[in-house]
Amino acid sequence: MRATLEGKRVSRISVRGFAVASATAVTTVGAVVGVASGSQVSGDSTEAAAAGATIADIPAGQQAQVQTASLTQQADEQSTAADAAALKSAQESARKAAAQTAQDKKDAAEKAKAEKEAKEREKELAASRSATRDADDFLVKGSYTIAETQAMARQMMASDQFQCFSNIVDHESGWNYRATNASSGAYGLVQALPGSKMASAGSDWQTNPATQIKWGLNYMNDRYGSPCGAWSFWQANSWY
Repeated sequence: MRATLEGKRVSRISVRGFAVASATAVTTVGAVVGVASGSQVSGDSTEAAAAGATIADIPAGQQAQVQTASLTQQADEQSTAADAAALKSAQESARKAAAQTAQDKKDAAEKAKAEKEAKEREKELAASRSATRDADDFLVKGSYTIAETQAMARQMMASDQFQCFSNIVDHESGWNYRATNASSGAYGLVQALPGSKMASAGSDWQTNPATQIKWGLNYMNDRYGSPCGAWSFWQANSWY
């Protein structure tokens, strides 16, 4: 590279920026300028003289030294800038990785908690269902009071669903298992339409509230997921 630079003459540009790049180069440039002018130049005036000179006034060998010093300085500055950029990028990547790890741990903990709660609810529901009674478990009578009918309902469903079931029956029939809608023909506690639908739960659907409760409970579970699901729909639509 040096041989190439010595073999060429560069354009007449100011040497001010190059002269300050290297103390050795500045001293050499000052000496050269002094010799060229026929006078002695002191060490203190070397930099000033160099600042007023041009590349064309300096021998080709010294041009290479000055330019090499400048290029070395530029390379060092670029290397420092590149190192700083690489460090910043690495720090940002580490920050993002740490944040993602923390989020993953949080999501995993929340998922585990939700799964545990779901299992506990299912366990409670299963226990509640195992304690319920079927319509055939009750003694058949000629008539039933509201209290007797409500007692049957409590024993035939999960305890947390009874109130929702009761709310619907309150609105539909007032717990009258012989209630009939004169205009539509809906019948019974849950006002099945037509009433004969309840035959799927038992042939005594017209006279046995337990049979009506069984059919109504199955209907609510199949259509709305539960009596409380049916009650939520009823509240929004005044029917279910």
